[in-house]
Amino acid sequence: MNTRRWLVRILRVALAAVFVYAAWSKLSQPWLLFAMAIDAYGLLPQWAVMTLARSLPWFELALGVLLLTGFWLRHAAVVASALLAVFFAVMLRSYAQGLQIDCACFGFGEAISLKTLLRDGLLVLSSAALTALAFGCAPCSAKRT
Repeated sequence: MNTRRWLVRILRVALAAVFVYAAWSKLSQPWLLFAMAIDAYGLLPQWAVMTLARSLPWFELALGVLLLTGFWLRHAAVVASALLAVFFAVMLRSYAQGLQIDCACFGFGEAISLKTLLRDGLLVLSSAALTALAFGCAPCSAKRT
């Protein structure tokens, strides 16, 4: 197996683990706690906060499973990159505004900080790299797209 295929596999499994863990950490708590964390960002109307709090953890879980299995890799990588980019942009905006809120990335109790921004920025870069590799490496994704 060549280096690109190994890199795709490592990035795919690592990002899958991140999404599955993020989903599990939210699903193991009452969904209203996650709704309160989403609402603290002050970006969405109440109906959207409630809908997102109930559906996002399940979406993250499904995305993690797709990344783990490698099925529809190109699509899953694009969606993961877009989702992580949105999360990162929202966190960056909140940090720049000086909001002292919970990021709610992996459960509760972790305020947005330079550490969380660095971690999530690295996740965005990793996902973008996986997306680029998935589209540029035909043997890596030919059987599973």
